[in-house]
Amino acid sequence: MNTGVKITVFAAALAAGFGTAYGVGAAIDPTAADQAPAAHAEHDRPARSGRGAHTDATPAGLQISEAGYTLDLRTPRVTAGEESELRFAVRDQDGRQVTSYRREHGKELHLVLASRDLATYRHLHPTRAADGTWSTPVDLPAAGTYRVFADFTPNTEGATDLTLGADLAVSGPYEAADLPGAAATTTVDGYTVTLKGALRPGKAGELTLDVSRDGRPVTDLEPYLGAYGHLVALRSGDLAYLHVHPNGEPGDGTTESGPGISFTTTAPSAGVYRLFLDFKHNGTVRTAAFTVHAGTSTLDSAPEPAAGEEHGDGGHRH
Repeated sequence: MNTGVKITVFAAALAAGFGTAYGVGAAIDPTAADQAPAAHAEHDRPARSGRGAHTDATPAGLQISEAGYTLDLRTPRVTAGEESELRFAVRDQDGRQVTSYRREHGKELHLVLASRDLATYRHLHPTRAADGTWSTPVDLPAAGTYRVFADFTPNTEGATDLTLGADLAVSGPYEAADLPGAAATTTVDGYTVTLKGALRPGKAGELTLDVSRDGRPVTDLEPYLGAYGHLVALRSGDLAYLHVHPNGEPGDGTTESGPGISFTTTAPSAGVYRLFLDFKHNGTVRTAAFTVHAGTSTLDSAPEPAAGEEHGDGGHRH
């Protein structure tokens, strides 16, 4: 394929991606939660308070500016299959780059990248320079439109946790991937992860993820960023964002190191979601991915994938 054709195909794909996101986003009306999430699910909030915060129930990650803070993405485009440096900053209402953050689970800022088709996922921890500029290497496998999520809490009085989002263009020959079907079980690197419970719109519900290997429960999961697991949920279409911390933590005297990791979470609306679970075992962080339907069925009744099936490209890098 020559360069002119590549650019034409990618431009058409971008237009289709934006059209799909707008159509799905307009059709899905976010619903305010009628029950407060558990204490350890503090990031799972459809609406947040603070100066300049929205008064409606807009989910996190759909806006580039909120509560007086703006995500300034310095690298708007990279090339598929090539390592690039992604640079960005967070600016306050006066345009100054933020240089002071509260540490959350050992990090000042969590960065998530996901393709619009949800086939590629990255959970990154970039490095901050003294002037507030963040940077991290990225190597994304496929062309298309990606969403960059910056999850952080400014270190100022009265500040609340924020998730700001911006679009990243990845150039190259484009081919959209189909979203995997809903399933209660997935595999990654020889580990089997089983999801139990229901993701419910507008109401808190418990999800439990059981980790096993070679048919045996994994009972020695290792703490990662202060927890046995971290869960990110992205709504198909507009990529509304939920970051959920597990119920309990290592060393609290009651939370076991596997095989189950439980979360209490609330979906902002009915719809299709992609869940990404980070867990650590034998010194390596792995990401297990699931497709679930909120408000239409329970996860317990979802079919299991074919033998040997693994989730799409995911990753956890630093």
